[in-house]
Amino acid sequence: MLPRTPPPTAPPGQLYQPFHPPPNPLPETYRNLDLTERLAVLRDRMGRWYEYAPLISSLSREGFTPASIEEATGMSGVEQNRLVVASQVRDSLISDDFPDDLLHYFDSYGGPDLLYELRFLNARQRIVATKHTIERRLESKGVRELARSMKDFPQRRGDEGWDAFDRHSAGDCLAYARFRLSREAIANEDRIPELERSLDVVETESARARVELEIERAIKKAAGEEVEELEAEIDARPAVPVVRLMYGEISEASIVLLLPVVKETDGVKAVDLAPRRSQTDADLGIVEVDKGWARWAGGKLVVERGKKLLEEGISQAAAEVVTVVRPPKDEEDIIVGDEWD
Repeated sequence: MLPRTPPPTAPPGQLYQPFHPPPNPLPETYRNLDLTERLAVLRDRMGRWYEYAPLISSLSREGFTPASIEEATGMSGVEQNRLVVASQVRDSLISDDFPDDLLHYFDSYGGPDLLYELRFLNARQRIVATKHTIERRLESKGVRELARSMKDFPQRRGDEGWDAFDRHSAGDCLAYARFRLSREAIANEDRIPELERSLDVVETESARARVELEIERAIKKAAGEEVEELEAEIDARPAVPVVRLMYGEISEASIVLLLPVVKETDGVKAVDLAPRRSQTDADLGIVEVDKGWARWAGGKLVVERGKKLLEEGISQAAAEVVTVVRPPKDEEDIIVGDEWD
């Protein structure tokens, strides 16, 4: 008879706790089902969508691929992904800050389409966006616009009118997105409808006042009246042309850009000696220029805002600044535990 093995000892000052397996993510109803029965649940959509959605993840852990699951259940890979992600978003809403009765709004088969659009928001933003979705009875397209505006809003700090809108208000974030969109219109007549859409969803009084002021100014401009510029517009940074690339453009680009650097103290002669043209051999990666030069800037180029340069007494620039915007990449749908705020 072998002697009994004593339990492992814990480090001094710590209590030993034996290993416990993680809780089963499957609802109790489905935990004891065999493989055939689980596939049948997915094939027949038996139960609520958020209850059988974890079955997809359990099958993936057992070696099933989206294609094999689709073959066995008729559920496409797109639907599988939507259900898994939506169920994760739904689970993240379960907290003291979100009433349980509101979760039932998403029990229908349209629920995954709505919750799926909130996947890129953090936990706090999801709660705010979900409440706004229910209050406004938004469809998936409207939820997508709302989620994008809430994610984009913090990045617009310092832009014109930003301070008047509240980042904690879903309506204000959406209103500001439409407010910004109205400023991209060339004709004043085209700005007014977008501003009116912004006014429809705005929630705070400061934001409402800012939108109403913009509508009033747009109407006057459309009528040919002279409108005095706001102080914020005078101090605003110079407009930067935006170049929007098409899908596939420069996606595999490997061309090196070298810029000649001239100090102000070098004088006009140094500027004249700087290379004007360059050509890159795409195969060999060699950059050829029309003149020899000793000082180059490669890699990262720091561009200062025009407002900062004006404060330093610099009123002229040697080049035009252009913002190049690539098409958005397909972001992963997996929701991680460490969510950004």
